[in-house]
Parts: sequence; structure tokens; C-alpha cells
Amino acid sequence: MFTLNINGQNYQANVTDGNTPLLWVLRDVLGLTGTKYGCGIEVCGACTVTIDGQREHACVYNVSSAVGKKIVTVEGLSTDNSHPVQKAWINNQVPQCGYCQSGMIMATVGAINAGHHGSEILPEVPHLCVCGTYSRLKKAIQTL
Repeated sequence: MFTLNINGQNYQANVTDGNTPLLWVLRDVLGLTGTKYGCGIEVCGACTVTIDGQREHACVYNVSSAVGKKIVTVEGLSTDNSHPVQKAWINNQVPQCGYCQSGMIMATVGAINAGHHGSEILPEVPHLCVCGTYSRLKKAIQTL
């Protein structure tokens, strides 16, 4: 059993193996499905969350390493899409299919937390988007 602080709330995760990727604990054990599975090898970015304010790939981050840290998933940004990054995405119509967007949003939040602004953020969001929404992504990021 692991106690995890996710989106400001403590969760008890009944997981026997501490090496279980955080992604599977979020999705399959706790039902927080906003964080997506894409590749499982830290390449696509669909699984991005912030841990203690820094962007991390939940597909390779062990649950035991997350204990005692503050984890934020896309569900934790706001309940009404009022977070500035969410607003930028909406105003610039970034998503097409939307599958990779939660990871892109969380990577952007992590970049902002790290002190990046405007065009400095873009290199911090090296995600794969099969729909090719990169021009809208760039436009949204430049408004931040």
C-alpha cells in the first residue's frame, strides 16, 4: 500500500510492487484516466504529469519514488478549464483528437514552473502528436 498525494488529495494505492509505473497506478488503480498511455518508453509524452512541480513521464516513474511528493495530473489543474494553460489551449483550438493533449498541457505547466516563458516553453514540450497540431500548439504557448 502506497500513500500518494495527487492533485492535493491523499490516495491509498493498493499496489504490491513498488516498481509499478505511476501511470498504471493513476489509471488502473485510482481511476485518474486523464494521464494517457502512449509509448511506455518515455518518448511520446502522453503520460506527462508534474511531480514536485517538474514534468515527469509517468510511464517510467516508479510508484515507490512518488511517495512523499506532490503529483499533479491534468485533472488537478482546474475543474472548470480556468488554468491559464488550459485557457490558451481552448482559445487557440489546439486539440484535434485530443489524446496527447493532457501530456502537452502538463509539460507546458512543468516548463512554466521551471521558469520558462513564451517561446522558451516550446523546446520543453517535445511531444508526438499524430494529428499534427504543432502550429496551434506553438501559437498557444506563445500566448503564455
